[in-house]
Amino acid sequence: MTKYCLTVTCPARRGIVAAISTFLAEHGCNITDSSQFDDLDTGRFFMRVAFEAEAGTTLSELEGEFAQIVETFSMQAAFHDVARKMKVVIMVSRFGHCLNDLLYRVRIGALPVDIVAVISNHMDYQKVVVNADIPFHCIKVTKENKPQAEAAIMKVVEEAGAELIVLARYMQVLSDEMCETMSGRIINIHHSFLPSFKGANPYKQAFERGVKLIGATSHYVTADLDEGPIIEQDIIRVTHAQSASDYVSLGRDVEAQVLARAIHAHANHRVFLNGNKTVVVPAGPGSYSSEKMG
Repeated sequence: MTKYCLTVTCPARRGIVAAISTFLAEHGCNITDSSQFDDLDTGRFFMRVAFEAEAGTTLSELEGEFAQIVETFSMQAAFHDVARKMKVVIMVSRFGHCLNDLLYRVRIGALPVDIVAVISNHMDYQKVVVNADIPFHCIKVTKENKPQAEAAIMKVVEEAGAELIVLARYMQVLSDEMCETMSGRIINIHHSFLPSFKGANPYKQAFERGVKLIGATSHYVTADLDEGPIIEQDIIRVTHAQSASDYVSLGRDVEAQVLARAIHAHANHRVFLNGNKTVVVPAGPGSYSSEKMG
């Protein structure tokens, strides 16, 4: 039995849920999980519905016949095949903890993505990537060649058919043009609990301020550095007894977990952009199950 999900955002008004549930029932679909949210401040409605097509209704049939409801409610709506894995390009520099974590999660089936390429401005992780049977591209970036380097990056993304770019501690600032082209499709991990301690050496900044909590933030990339809509965050406690280097080491574990959770949410179509913020609906039953253990 084919499993799909429907994501919807539109102006909030009466009758949206009834229209969606009636449509699915009339087309032989059984709802297995549903989450919705009305933003009272913006007047926007967000909904994700997971369902099984018990009558064999196809994706194209659903999309075509749902058009009338889209028009009635001024919706942005999309149907997704749950079994289809999202194609992802990972970009990394010289800190490999997030890359290695993602490679492992994908290998055991814990992330519903297909890593179609890894791009780096260094050669450090060529072997580990190639050993995982993933294409590796080393694209050096300097002030002088940045436009050409980004053109080469986008060529890899387009030829691989990637739907998402993940900056797994990629230590280069992307141009405004690239951020605009891939708006809502680039996820970054920032080694700080944003909005505090932005820019370079955030752990050192946190250490110098004597904080008791450090954390990591995963967000969509925009032209405003470190200001993109936040998807996921987490923290870990520290004390006066830890050094600045301890902060870095402890922070790596948090970074890897936060980035993986953000990718999981995006790839499962659980994240909605809501102005400068996001709406992230809960994961449904079975979303975290892995194909393999160990």
